[in-house]
Amino acid sequence: MNLNILSSHKTQEPESSVLYIVGTPIGNLSDLSFRALNIFRNVSLIACEDTRLTKKIMNKFKFKNNLISFNKNNSQIKIPRIINDLNSGKSIALVSDAGMPSICDPGEDLVKEARSNGITIVCIPGPCAVTTALVSSGLPSSKFIFEGFLPKKKSEREKLLLEISKNDKTTILFESPIRLKNLLNELKDHCGGEREIIVLRELTKKFEEHIGNHIDQVIKHFESKEVKGEITIVIKGINKIKKNDKFNEFELKEELQYLIKAGLSLSAASKYLAKKNNLKKRIIYDMYTNKINKIL
Repeated sequence: MNLNILSSHKTQEPESSVLYIVGTPIGNLSDLSFRALNIFRNVSLIACEDTRLTKKIMNKFKFKNNLISFNKNNSQIKIPRIINDLNSGKSIALVSDAGMPSICDPGEDLVKEARSNGITIVCIPGPCAVTTALVSSGLPSSKFIFEGFLPKKKSEREKLLLEISKNDKTTILFESPIRLKNLLNELKDHCGGEREIIVLRELTKKFEEHIGNHIDQVIKHFESKEVKGEITIVIKGINKIKKNDKFNEFELKEELQYLIKAGLSLSAASKYLAKKNNLKKRIIYDMYTNKINKIL
């Protein structure tokens, strides 16, 4: 195994048999670092998620290099070839469409395989939508959870939304513009309309926009608008001090429905859950019949 993975580099970059993980701009091409540009110009080849997007960088900074496509559709075929090229002495830069590779893309599989083959890994840090959105949001940033895109499968999605609703740490999500409105309504159902949230659109680009401060306000903002651009969402965690004083309406509805399906009457199930959660029976009953839209 190569023991120089974390050592300082004594020779000029790029070095042979090194996989460079290179951060690229998330919108504004001027955010590309001098070090990243040097790597791009001088590596043996660049493995990129979309060659067309990488060519925009090449055209902007007036250089040429060898490009190969590396994405979720061909990664399992391309990984062995890239590993062979690295073992033969080539230097390779790994880039995603935007931001840091390995975040929500197959780069992590390549890095894992390269490490298992004793190949030196060097990261050239750069822009990242996750941290850019977090520090721009004004929400607590010392501890946070990044979930990427939520799963499409209903059961997995509901489970994760429930976890987000009860989490006391800031949560960051990605979402496509066509699904944003649906996600916002799901977040309202699980977290309540008053939960603090910032939706950041087109980060670092000309039409960058930050929309907040709570879920109801953001839903209203997008109500009659067509959503466009790259979307990052930052959600504030619940107040830790009040965590035990609150209950989750969605979770209670789920439990109530389960008890009714198991054979209990609505009255008996409401009475049981009211006692269990130190609530009035009427609150549980009304929640089931959708007479309560928001419960703190």
